Amino acid sequence: MIFENVKTLIAKQLKADPATITADTRLIEDLKADSANVMVMIMDLEDNYGITVEDDQILKLKTVGDVVAYIEANQ
Repeated sequence: MIFENVKTLIAKQLKADPATITADTRLIEDLKADSANVMVMIMDLEDNYGITVEDDQILKLKTVGDVVAYIEANQ
């Protein structure tokens, strides 16, 4: 369920086809996210899931699966 929500949020923000997004999809290389995209995505995720993503963790979130795993571990 978290994966589907994250996939939808990322697809909407980056104007990507949700059908092409998997857990292994890389945010920067595959979806062409830039630092501004990533910051907006992080803020949206924090709001949606009531979590705080520490700055040092943001650089570790390289794939959609990384984002989902972070949310699951920190909810």
